[in-house]
Amino acid sequence: MKVDILAFGAHPDDTELSCSGTLASLIKQGKKVAVVDLTRGEMGSRGTPKIRMKEAAEAAKILGLSARENLGLPDTELRNKRAFHLPIIQAVRKFKPHVCLIPAPSDRHPDHGDAARLLIDAIFYGGLIKIETKDENGNLQEPHRPSHVLHFMQDRPFEPDVVFDISDTIDIKEEAIKAFSTQFDVADPGDEPETYISDPEFFQALRARAKHFGHLGGFSYGEGFLYQSKPIPLSSFNLFSETKPKR
Repeated sequence: MKVDILAFGAHPDDTELSCSGTLASLIKQGKKVAVVDLTRGEMGSRGTPKIRMKEAAEAAKILGLSARENLGLPDTELRNKRAFHLPIIQAVRKFKPHVCLIPAPSDRHPDHGDAARLLIDAIFYGGLIKIETKDENGNLQEPHRPSHVLHFMQDRPFEPDVVFDISDTIDIKEEAIKAFSTQFDVADPGDEPETYISDPEFFQALRARAKHFGHLGGFSYGEGFLYQSKPIPLSSFNLFSETKPKR
């Protein structure tokens, strides 16, 4: 299955928190979008891997993803090594995206920065013909390297190169996040510990951030991204003719 955009998260719910407004908007525009989660989030304080997989599937339905997969790499152990490159390369070659979205270069959770470094290398290696991988049927895969790679913003803010307008999809983003009901908007934590993200007030911070970066971009709500390999290449000014920010 070829997609236009492939987003990678270190854990289930990372893409929902960070770039799902953008993904939902692109899907509304007719783009095919897939998400690949590197781990099952098994080291998280709340929930179980089985429950989080169900939550991820529900979030995928809400967003309208064309596909969602989980590579089952070990949570909190995302080392940049060939054994972990290969399943990522297989995913990139399977979906053949034009654009990849990946975690922040560094962040509060060490897995996010570790995942970014792992993904940058694996995505590059996906274009090398001498690294061989096979698909689910045992057939050799063709090399593929996406044309563009962008980092989405996670817990710690950065100065973005791009702000994407999510004014029409902020509600879809929040609904998709709430699909992870063990993790977010937990009024009664029950027997499991209350966490930084389970507090219902966490949503106030998410919307405030979207409002802030939306303001910077000239929109009501926005999501920020870093372009991984600067400068941003252009062959036309369509980027500018398609947007009219209010500034």
